[in-house]
Amino acid sequence: MGANRQSLHAEPLVRHPQHAEEAWQMKRLWGATASYTAGGTLLRTQWESGLAPVPAYLIDLSGIAELHGIHDEADGNWRIGPMTTLTSCRSHLGLQTAHPLLTEAVRNIAAPSVRNLATLGGNIVSAVGDALPALLACNSVLQWRTEQGITDQALTEWLEAEQLQSAWKERLLVGIQLPRQTSISQTKRILAYHKVGRREAFTPSVVTVAINGQLGDDGIWRDIRIAAGGGQTRPRRLEHTEALLMENPSNSPSLAVVYQSLLAEFKPKGDSFASADYRRRTAANLIVSELWKAAKRLTEER
Repeated sequence: MGANRQSLHAEPLVRHPQHAEEAWQMKRLWGATASYTAGGTLLRTQWESGLAPVPAYLIDLSGIAELHGIHDEADGNWRIGPMTTLTSCRSHLGLQTAHPLLTEAVRNIAAPSVRNLATLGGNIVSAVGDALPALLACNSVLQWRTEQGITDQALTEWLEAEQLQSAWKERLLVGIQLPRQTSISQTKRILAYHKVGRREAFTPSVVTVAINGQLGDDGIWRDIRIAAGGGQTRPRRLEHTEALLMENPSNSPSLAVVYQSLLAEFKPKGDSFASADYRRRTAANLIVSELWKAAKRLTEER
């Protein structure tokens, strides 16, 4: 407790910009001495545990109207403001229909009181948030305010680049775009999201997986995306396994081959709660189980 009190002794100065451009200019001025804050649930945890220093300035984004809200755009894409709470994402009827993977993911994050404060943008920029596998499986795109103006970046690309450099922390996340889900003729969409934790509810994840694909009436996999993460592992698309399945029958390659591909491709971090091997095998089991169930349903319907 003494360490926590010491780390929180110097209270940051809080600034309340009214526009995204104003917030970005503040960050440019104060640099590394300032942090953006949304719901603040992650930042507070990091300060109390000593994982991050308390900044001199907090740039509170909560009053910026343009960073809130869920929008069904004219081109069929969905755009979510990064300050939109997890509760708002979960309860939005249109989003439930268009992107049920995301609404299922946020349903499994923390307790209701936390979801009322925590934002989708905060879950993303943590780089390990439980919404990320679902967003990856939806082919999501991040929209940043940068030196070049508003810049789009695929979520897959950002998660890979984030490990190599931290310049993105000087940017401001202004939107999350979920592309329209197109349906291929004579196919059924396969959707699955699973979070495995150390207890039944309100727990940090050991493993999170998401699947978004289409299985044709002819038994051929099409447009399939698989993502996995959990714990302190940055979620990623399992593209080698996706390629193994794409345009192939659901019974070839065998699920045993797919399972081995998943074990080789997914490289989670272990910790004192769960080893890397346990996380890897759990993810592979969950994914293969969903593929098997989808193929079985198709066989029964024929």
